[in-house]
Amino acid sequence: MNEKWLVGIDLGGTTIKMAFINQYGEFITKWEIDTNKETIVVDIAKAIDIKLDELKETKAKLAGIGMGAPGPVNMETGLIYEAVNLGWKDYQLKSHLELETGLPAVIDNDANIAALGEMWKGAGDGSKDLICVTLGTGVGGGIISNGEVVHGVNGAGGEIGHITAIPEGGSPCNCGKTGCLETVASATGISRLAVQALKDSTEESRLRDLFEQNGQMTSKMVFDALAENDPIAKDVVDQVAFHLGFALANLANGLNPEKIVIGGGVSKAGEDLLNPVREQFKRFVFPRVGAGATFTIAQLGNDAGVIGGAWIAKTKL
Repeated sequence: MNEKWLVGIDLGGTTIKMAFINQYGEFITKWEIDTNKETIVVDIAKAIDIKLDELKETKAKLAGIGMGAPGPVNMETGLIYEAVNLGWKDYQLKSHLELETGLPAVIDNDANIAALGEMWKGAGDGSKDLICVTLGTGVGGGIISNGEVVHGVNGAGGEIGHITAIPEGGSPCNCGKTGCLETVASATGISRLAVQALKDSTEESRLRDLFEQNGQMTSKMVFDALAENDPIAKDVVDQVAFHLGFALANLANGLNPEKIVIGGGVSKAGEDLLNPVREQFKRFVFPRVGAGATFTIAQLGNDAGVIGGAWIAKTKL
């Protein structure tokens, strides 16, 4: 009865996901609050107090906070080097959070804690060597080796989305480079490739019909058209699979992972995405590395971040 709860927090640009989680990774409760850039830490502290009151518990019930935030993190100090969408530069998130909540805290990058969540309670299924790739508006990721996140020398380890997928002539990326994996494997990148493919072809196409009906292109429309054997959609998905499979094979050759977990909105395409990615992966991976790696779709969805936050609270505090 004296077991302490872990607080998992996943900071997003629109909402802050929060949860109380027990030591076995089971939810006590979970909820969301809006992200107000001016008052993030104070809002989190208030939300914790309100939820404790609702549950008729005191702060003594909480072991500490594990939080994921966008941008590279100094793991020793909990400083966020930069989070462009939040207007943070060299922001001391850990110390501010501990001051407002009165609880010990540990901070990591949001993609890293999602990877840890999948490792602990999701598709990783306990694997200690895994690559987690999130295909959403952008491409995020976390690399875990022997159960530990690869952070690198200044917090930028695991930036899978910014592997150069197209060395020459690629599209500009928000990071300032061109040809990043994010520009071809994100939902935004897939949509851009599809629009270009329709411009380059006069062929009748289910994808063209969907585009004209909706007035915009989405990655879901590409996979919907693929399900109807649309040739242009197939060409687009083959392009995406080539670049993603190539990038993941090169990453895997360095890590020798047991699991490669694909998450984010694009992953809802399931085997329609995984099958061509696997084929390209096999072309480029060192055979023994390929024999050890299994592809799987992420299982935790929006819960991955708070569960990963609970994991770092459990293991690092």
